[in-house]
Amino acid sequence: MKIALGGITSLLAGDGHRDRVVPPTGFTATLTSFTSGAMAFLVVFAMALSFASARLADRWGDALAKSATLRISAPQAEIEIQLAAAMQVLNTTAGVKSATVISQEDQQKLLEPWFGPDVPLDMLPVPVLIDILETEDGFDPDGLRLRLAAEVPAAVLDDHSRWRRPLISAATRLSLLGWVSIILIVGASAAMITLAARAALAANAQVIAVLRLVGAQDTYIAAAFVRRFAARAFVGALVGMVLGAMAVLLLPSSAQQAGILTGLRFQGTDWLWLLVIPLFAAVVAFVATRLAALKVLGELS
Repeated sequence: MKIALGGITSLLAGDGHRDRVVPPTGFTATLTSFTSGAMAFLVVFAMALSFASARLADRWGDALAKSATLRISAPQAEIEIQLAAAMQVLNTTAGVKSATVISQEDQQKLLEPWFGPDVPLDMLPVPVLIDILETEDGFDPDGLRLRLAAEVPAAVLDDHSRWRRPLISAATRLSLLGWVSIILIVGASAAMITLAARAALAANAQVIAVLRLVGAQDTYIAAAFVRRFAARAFVGALVGMVLGAMAVLLLPSSAQQAGILTGLRFQGTDWLWLLVIPLFAAVVAFVATRLAALKVLGELS
């Protein structure tokens, strides 16, 4: 605990003489900054995907949970009788808030993404659809099906349960996948920074030997590497985070018709999570570099 607190104090306070132990330029500096920036850039997209998927799961759940659809397929001569009987059943069913017949124009809009704007519905055997909204308590779908089977044999009730569960499950798993990706990105970043720190320590083996001869402790030497690498990781992650946020802003908003990428943006307080990325990158670099430094210094003893 004392060693960790001492390392954090050194990181915040800084020491110009000690910082010169680590070369200010070289491939380790470039590798650390680039790795942190690239990983932060990827984390932004992983977070955007996770938040968007969570919102999608909530939206699908809310949209489908309290609604159902009644489909009536019957010969044209019987369709009006069946429709009137179905509306009578729905209007007298407890838990049904409203029942609205979907017009031919609305059906055409529903089919337009698949068949184009000029669908000849009057020439196709398109069933009559009734949109059902439930009350807070909802209705008994099994009981309603029994009534419909007796009074409206051409009607088929779809309570959206077979659509709702897989959609919500898929969106939830996609959100989880985003967080798993963030964990993997953090792990890869820690590994790359560890390699860079070990390379810097190996390159400065002679300097470390001289420092030990004049009485420098391993914690003092390690703190120099920790501070320099944590600062590089912070700056690199900050740049990567800003570039990632700008790239996310260029994606289509939820108000635009853009297919699968619609709404893949941060909303409201989601943007505040971006501020955590550079800070967390610095913490990861701090821990990874300190562990690597103490281990390598022990091997050089």
